[in-house]
Amino acid sequence: MGDKIKVLIVDDSAVVRQTLAEILNSDPDIEVMGVAADPYYAASKIAHEVPDVITLDIEMPRMDGLTFLRKIMTQHPIPVVIISSLTEKGTETGIRALEYGAVEIITKPKMGTKEFIEESKIRIRDAVKAASAAKLHRKKVPPLPTRPMEVKPKLSADAIMPKSSASDSMIKTTEKVIVVGASTGGTEALRIFLEELPADCPGIVIVQHMPEQFTRSFADRLDQLCKISVKEAANNDTVIRGRALIAPGNHHLILKRSGARYYVEINDGPLVNRHRPSVDVLFRSTAKFAGKNAVGVIMTGMGDDGARGLLELKEAGAHTIAQDEKSCIVFGMPKEAIKLDAAEFILPLEVIAQKVLKLQY
Repeated sequence: MGDKIKVLIVDDSAVVRQTLAEILNSDPDIEVMGVAADPYYAASKIAHEVPDVITLDIEMPRMDGLTFLRKIMTQHPIPVVIISSLTEKGTETGIRALEYGAVEIITKPKMGTKEFIEESKIRIRDAVKAASAAKLHRKKVPPLPTRPMEVKPKLSADAIMPKSSASDSMIKTTEKVIVVGASTGGTEALRIFLEELPADCPGIVIVQHMPEQFTRSFADRLDQLCKISVKEAANNDTVIRGRALIAPGNHHLILKRSGARYYVEINDGPLVNRHRPSVDVLFRSTAKFAGKNAVGVIMTGMGDDGARGLLELKEAGAHTIAQDEKSCIVFGMPKEAIKLDAAEFILPLEVIAQKVLKLQY
């Protein structure tokens, strides 16, 4: 019992609290230590016992979740997973929650197909596990504005596309492409990476594990901050210099090539490595269609998504980089890639952009 991840659920809906408690308690590695209807009740519970992870809604009475999150992360940081039903209209609030220090954002489970409900359970439990492993520090944030589970088999990238043969990566173009995969802690890591890139850098394609309601706002936010343009990828978008394409949430992103032109394809296939989008899917397609003209980067995140794909990139002649342990929020995905000897370079986050540029020119 002592080794279980202790979770405090904070949500004003009794139905949601019960549903989340059932989902989390069904995992042998997780224990719901309590529930709270609002941040004030949550604070009183934390005073008696500090949880390993807090799940937190944004819209609540007496004190909204964003204010509570800000107080936690600036005073006594505890890993927080936002579980919200925010619609697209409210995604800017979700992006702010990530900036304030939330480790993950998950969409609240709702009625749907059996497959949808099962996928929601997987995402929620995995998000809590990832959060429990996160390395946190007190945040300086701006003022507020006025044992094994019974789940479906863990699919590999084979579920989306076959592994390429050596001949597939014989490329008849010299155009370069950068592909990046990240998960827990990746929103901040991607910001740091992309802000360092010049306006004429090679085209970039990114998979960040994130709900579908948030990827567009995340891309729009980065577009405001970076010299390059950043957008949520759409089907058949061309990969061009000075632009980054981010996989839309809940969709795989595949890199393809027509002549000298790289473009992306959106795919609604099954979860791969328990994720959609999956980094392995992007990396495998890049190995197949770009080969030695690519640079692959794997960043902070829980699990092993992207590790085998990075190895496939390396085997296809691409340069490969893994973020080092010290600069990772969660040293999971890069660690697994390093164990496979998939990373040609292991680097701190702050120097990855410059290394990528040196490798591409």
